[in-house]
Amino acid sequence: MTTTDISDADLRDRLRAVDDPALDTDIVTAGLVNEITVNDGTAAIELALGAPHAPDESAIAERVREVADEAGIDVELSANVPLFDSAESSVLPGVKNVIAVASGKGGVGKSTVAVNLAAGLADRGANVGLFDADVYGPNVPQMLGTDTDPDVRTVDGEDRIEPPTAHGLKLMSVGLMIEEDDPVVWRGPVAQDTLTDLFGDVSWGTLDYLVVDLPPGTGDVQLTVLQHLPVTGTVVVTTPQSVAVGDTRRGIEMFGEYQTNVLGVVENMSGFVCPTCGDAHEIFGEDGGRSLAGEVDVPYLGSLPLDPAVRAGADDGEPIVRQDDAKSAEAFQDLAARVANKVGVLRRHQRQTTTVGDN
Repeated sequence: MTTTDISDADLRDRLRAVDDPALDTDIVTAGLVNEITVNDGTAAIELALGAPHAPDESAIAERVREVADEAGIDVELSANVPLFDSAESSVLPGVKNVIAVASGKGGVGKSTVAVNLAAGLADRGANVGLFDADVYGPNVPQMLGTDTDPDVRTVDGEDRIEPPTAHGLKLMSVGLMIEEDDPVVWRGPVAQDTLTDLFGDVSWGTLDYLVVDLPPGTGDVQLTVLQHLPVTGTVVVTTPQSVAVGDTRRGIEMFGEYQTNVLGVVENMSGFVCPTCGDAHEIFGEDGGRSLAGEVDVPYLGSLPLDPAVRAGADDGEPIVRQDDAKSAEAFQDLAARVANKVGVLRRHQRQTTTVGDN
């Protein structure tokens, strides 16, 4: 058989040589090869990959191209994973993945992590939105350096909010809808109703990821988000100190009660390196986040440094993850890559489970 005689079935069999690094099997057995059509020396292959621009899924796609090249045929790749129903949700049509960023208590840098995670995913080439659901402390607009009022346009007789863009992100925040110095004094039901209205009123378009910055704690607003949005998974932020770790554990338990996947724990403010002497100082302790992740059996997403440049970037509306000359940028870039990989693992694992069940 020559390479020009390769059939759909032949190529599918060759793709058994492509392993999934997380599922411990090949992509055909895992059900990650949806469709194959070989026609006139070109193969159209649809893969069940649902985390755009995740390093692991990019590597899988590249390996598929290599197999096709070894077979002497060209390849056109596409991706489609009908999981989690986010893209089909009436609340968020067109949004493939919803990533909530949470913390058990305030003051751990949750919003800073959310902003830099979203900007880091966008820097990887993804289409990203950022929803600031921290209704009592909507600081995200300042962190992105924007105060642009959202536009409103009428679509099919309904008013829709067009989110402004900043640093390559689509942004929606209560902070864009109130005066800068106005206090947000809302009782729980008002805050919940406001968020629920925004869920349905914002026109996000097509997004690979929507990052949602939750308020700290485990109150009504957090429950509203979990009940109304198709959350793919949650990133939980803590600092190393025991007080923050204890509150974070309670937050993780809440997500478990609502059957929300925890993508992992990230430890913020994990260490300070003196800019003059070069000595490292563990101001808030060390390894609290890593220990917690092990205790509750969720992934550890790494640590982020306590760096004045991170604070300055937030104050100036310039996310540190986009400042390639900043020492701390790499830590946030790595976080974005790890989170994208975890999203991919969740979606591919569910695809694998569904495929095995169907068989």
